[in-house]
Amino acid sequence: MEPQFDFTPAARSLAAVVDGIADDQLEAATPCAETTVGALLTHVVGLSEAFRQAATKESVGSSAAPTLDESLPADWRTRIPARLDALVAAWRAPEAWDGDTEAGGVVMPAAVMAMVALDELVIHGWDLAVATGQQLAVDPADLAILLEFLRETDPAGTPGLFGPVLAVTDDAPAFDRLLGLTGRDPGWRVPGGAPVR
Repeated sequence: MEPQFDFTPAARSLAAVVDGIADDQLEAATPCAETTVGALLTHVVGLSEAFRQAATKESVGSSAAPTLDESLPADWRTRIPARLDALVAAWRAPEAWDGDTEAGGVVMPAAVMAMVALDELVIHGWDLAVATGQQLAVDPADLAILLEFLRETDPAGTPGLFGPVLAVTDDAPAFDRLLGLTGRDPGWRVPGGAPVR
């Protein structure tokens, strides 16, 4: 199957946010309950490799559920962009989109796994951006893909992925509606800080 979309815009946007994170922000809160910036970066280190392996199928039969118990590696500033580049390259191969694949202990059609990966890059990019006073550039094509992908999300949420859907008005910006579908408050801000838009 030919690639259905290119991960480059989402990967570049996430990498730019990572580049803008200061060391003194690693303990800051994020929109992910009880998850600091440092812990979320650790998650990004893992998911970027997990979704690369999902593209190559090398993780099939051996992937494990993600954990937030690991420590942030000292080289996170270079490791994350390198892993994002590798993820982009892996999903450019037509065979990446064929058949089933696996990540985080979950097996699903590769084309669906790609959309899950895109969601992770974009939404965690926003989580990190808003937690550190930055803006996230979101490609309109990616936004359209994710809105379609998540439009029938269970209102109760998806355990281990995102919380209950938060109501957002129909006339809200498209990205705010996407955030609501993932259980996030588009108006979330760092405690005591101003909203970032």
